[in-house]
Amino acid sequence: MNRLVLLLLLVVSSVAHSRNETALILSELDNAIQNKEVYVVQKEEKIENIKRLLTPGISALQEYHLNENLSKEYQKFKLDSAIHYASRNMKIARHLQSEALSYAARIQLATLYSSSGKYRESEYLLRHIDRQALPEALLAPYYDAWYLFFRHYASNVQTSGYDTQIYQYGDSLLGELKPGTTKYILTKAEKDISLKKYQVAEESLLELLHTTGADTPDYAMITYLLGYINRHQERTEAAVRYFALSARADLINSLKDNASMQILSSIFYDRGDINRAYKYVRSAIEDAVYCNVQFRTIQSSEFYTIINTAYLGKEAKQKNQLQRYLTLISILSFFLIFAVVYVYRQMKKVSHIRGELHATNEKLRELNVEMSEANKQLNEKNAQLSEANLIKEEYIAHFFDLCSAYISKLENYRKALNKKANDRQLEELFRMLKSTTLVENELEELYSNFDTIFINLYPTFVAEFNALLIDEERVTPKPGEVLNTELRIFALIRLGITDSVKIAAFLRYSLSTIYNYRTKARNKAAVSRDEFEKMVMRIGSYPSGHH
Repeated sequence: MNRLVLLLLLVVSSVAHSRNETALILSELDNAIQNKEVYVVQKEEKIENIKRLLTPGISALQEYHLNENLSKEYQKFKLDSAIHYASRNMKIARHLQSEALSYAARIQLATLYSSSGKYRESEYLLRHIDRQALPEALLAPYYDAWYLFFRHYASNVQTSGYDTQIYQYGDSLLGELKPGTTKYILTKAEKDISLKKYQVAEESLLELLHTTGADTPDYAMITYLLGYINRHQERTEAAVRYFALSARADLINSLKDNASMQILSSIFYDRGDINRAYKYVRSAIEDAVYCNVQFRTIQSSEFYTIINTAYLGKEAKQKNQLQRYLTLISILSFFLIFAVVYVYRQMKKVSHIRGELHATNEKLRELNVEMSEANKQLNEKNAQLSEANLIKEEYIAHFFDLCSAYISKLENYRKALNKKANDRQLEELFRMLKSTTLVENELEELYSNFDTIFINLYPTFVAEFNALLIDEERVTPKPGEVLNTELRIFALIRLGITDSVKIAAFLRYSLSTIYNYRTKARNKAAVSRDEFEKMVMRIGSYPSGHH
């Protein structure tokens, strides 16, 4: 009996320790999400240090190697930039008339294309590489490029018809990798997992984990695979810990092409923790869009729709609960007023206890002041909720309209490209692909839609914003403009987007430009510089009781 009690105590202690460990790791992950922009700045500083070496006096070969490093740094950070430097190396290799450098650049570019969803371009590059002519050092990258191409393509088309190619190129890759290296162990583990040899894969990964530095890209990949194994063996608590460690390492290294955060969101959604699921899927889709990883963006977007619906439903439920509380407080207030009237009448009737009743009345007055203050605060909160709901309703409606329009435009663009391809009009096709006119037009339309929606929500914004400035520094949009750049920046701040990094990303300006606009506006404010942006965020606020 004593042994049974001891065993139960050990089990309970182990479970409690496991949950505490998980809670600590999730807390560290939440902190990493809050500091995401800090890690991005650190990543950009590292990249800038490499770019400073691209001086006019360096040789073409030196530029090639610097471009290669830049492309690798950008690969899971900003795919478009990574593609730019890999494409530049294709030209340098042709200039140097180096077949080896040309093959290396093609392989790197093909890998980037498959990540960005340009499968036809990726396959074209790989199929035009002469396998027999490849230097031995490029065989592993070549097989890895094919391996990743079929994995990405199979994920996009949601079919298992490419398993054979994935296995074949995975085996070829293993044949070229040196046993015992991190790349070899990870590739071998992926193969074992696909064959459901979970124990073999887990043992090799745990051994590798002990020799890998924490919060490194390799650490992120190892913990991701361990999370995958534990999830498929229904060890959910361990899976959550490993996926959280992987997601945290991805954030610290600014690796925007990641899957751990999305899987974590799915797990917490299944658990019914909608708040965490929403936080993690939103972070995942932000990263995928930032990096322009097409297949990851599609996966995250599909799941985001499900979680966002659940999240909005939960918010609606909370609002209904708040309304019930307001009703209850109103009823209590009525009874309180009734009690005050009753006491007042009793005071007139019972003159010999006036002193005691006077003290009671003073206490009731204090309580009434507190209740009035509470009602005032509740009314302010209700007004804020009403405003937030109106904004959400407006933006959700316009969001769906814009999505529908963009889908139609993308479909028409796809048909146009397809027609050019079918008609063998390759020069015209490449011209269309290289043209930025579509993106520029869409950005112009996006800003126009934003201006129109915002002014519909806050029709007095421009006038109230100018009222905060000294007369000679007031801002007036040009004819035909609804908002100009300066007004648009402070419109975003009015909507609660105060992070300069996010504002810069939305408006396609540099971070320093946004800082300059904000500083310049504070300097010409007619009110306190420290209170200026807070007053901007109160422009057009709904008064209490507004519906």
